[in-house]
Amino acid sequence: MSMFCYQCQEAAGCTGCTKVGVCGKSPETAKSQDLLIYVAKGISLLNNMARENNIAIAKADKFVVDSLFTTITNANFDENIIIEKVREGLKLREEIKGALETAGVESFNKTTSFFDKLKTIFTGKTEDINLHDAAVWSASTLEDLHLKAETVGILATENEDVRSLRELITYGLKGMAAYLHHANNLGHDKAEINAFIQKGLAATLDDSLSADDLVALTLETGKFSVDVMALLDGANTSTYGNPEITSVNIGVRNTPAILISGHDLHDLEQLLKQAEGTGVDIYTHSEMLPAHYYPAFKKYDNFVGNYGNAWWKQKEEFEKFNGPILMTTNCLVPPTASYKDRVYTTGVVGFEGLKHIDADAEGNKDFSAIIAHAKKCKAPTEIEKGSIVGGFAHNQVLALADKVVDAVKTGAIKRFFVMAGCDGRAKSRNYYTDFASQLPKDTVILTAGCAKYKYNKLDLGDIGGIPRVLDAGQCNDSYSLAVIALKLKEVFELEDINDLPISFNIAWYEQKAVTVLLALLHLGVKDIHLGPTLPAFLSPNVANVLVDTFGIAGIGTVEDDIKLFMGE
Repeated sequence: MSMFCYQCQEAAGCTGCTKVGVCGKSPETAKSQDLLIYVAKGISLLNNMARENNIAIAKADKFVVDSLFTTITNANFDENIIIEKVREGLKLREEIKGALETAGVESFNKTTSFFDKLKTIFTGKTEDINLHDAAVWSASTLEDLHLKAETVGILATENEDVRSLRELITYGLKGMAAYLHHANNLGHDKAEINAFIQKGLAATLDDSLSADDLVALTLETGKFSVDVMALLDGANTSTYGNPEITSVNIGVRNTPAILISGHDLHDLEQLLKQAEGTGVDIYTHSEMLPAHYYPAFKKYDNFVGNYGNAWWKQKEEFEKFNGPILMTTNCLVPPTASYKDRVYTTGVVGFEGLKHIDADAEGNKDFSAIIAHAKKCKAPTEIEKGSIVGGFAHNQVLALADKVVDAVKTGAIKRFFVMAGCDGRAKSRNYYTDFASQLPKDTVILTAGCAKYKYNKLDLGDIGGIPRVLDAGQCNDSYSLAVIALKLKEVFELEDINDLPISFNIAWYEQKAVTVLLALLHLGVKDIHLGPTLPAFLSPNVANVLVDTFGIAGIGTVEDDIKLFMGE
């Protein structure tokens, strides 16, 4: 086969992409991404040793986080960028070895081949060890890199169940890295999270670990998934304020504009500041919609609304927007020639032929080129009118706690449905629109992530002034939904979160949704329904463990699922 990838929900045939990625990535890019992850694993192995010996290699933390995020679905399609990242990683790997040797921890035989034993010195005693190939292989030419990439992909792990668990952990770590990357951009970090990410990556190289060991590590990944979402929540709210109930315009003005998509609020802040007073409006797209809920962004007169829907409609919507588009994180769809010259990338995003905006050493970005481009473009073509309401993160919902609790106690609200997660192209995802439409009128939807676009523009009404769709924000704001559930558990004096009148019917697409799922499992949430299909990377045995232990299930028909959830 030309490639093998099954990390997203749209894996071909629900088994894996073997010729070209459904996302649009080429076999060459897919293999380069496999190689980058392999390099990150080798660096993690060595940096774990450095950490144990109190040798700080801060740039290793950043490299691992950026590498994981770069390989997440729909982030970077540019093989040249990824190969350059591989080369950077190989140099960094040697730096870590040098730091270990200088500190007297490691004595490396420089003449050995990368398959030979290396020697290490611990407290003056010399022992022969076998460092994993990921920590010692080398390559001098592009051809060498391509040949290596052929050997280190997913299928290099032969045991199906071990492979499944290794990939489940890796995908959870990819989502964690995405969230940590955003927190880092706002100056927030946590050494324990970086250490765990590298511990988890290194563990996927360890053939001595049993399936039970890997299951335990999977659950530990859930614990740190909660931690990283809490870190990002703190970074966002301490920088931009707590989200508040906000009505967001979905129409347009007759002014040149820039459309910003993705998740990175720091990029948005810099763009808004630089575009202020230039006559250029700024609209959000897809997962950037929740930026409107933060008080700090409301002071910008040129921050005028949200344009369009979820990421997968961008070919149609970017065409009609007319102005330039800034992609700050994953969710890029390979652009068509008709608007490709208007797409700019930044951060980990990449696509050959697109203009990329890098940050300087302090993390600052110069958006003057995209602002100048916007001034030459027509105003956006209007595709809809009206407004949508959001801003129901945990601080805002807890401010309404008395009202919510009273509604539950009086029976006005019978059940909450957590419908967080992702949207996507598959027609089967219309299930979530139908599900939301057919839910009883005495139920409330709690949502976060781009899954909301399946129902956030429906007129579902309210219950005593409480909207029936409460949007907490981006996918990482699923943390808010967990905080709300835990608070309700406390208010109702329940021992078990699963005794709450809350059901979980979650749509997934890519690796950040895996992170959210593992976080919920860590918090003890059971009977989560996951769709539109179960992940292809779950082997039958691993899927059975999740079903037996946590009650994970797929979706059925809308009518049958509503009856099941409502206990009918």
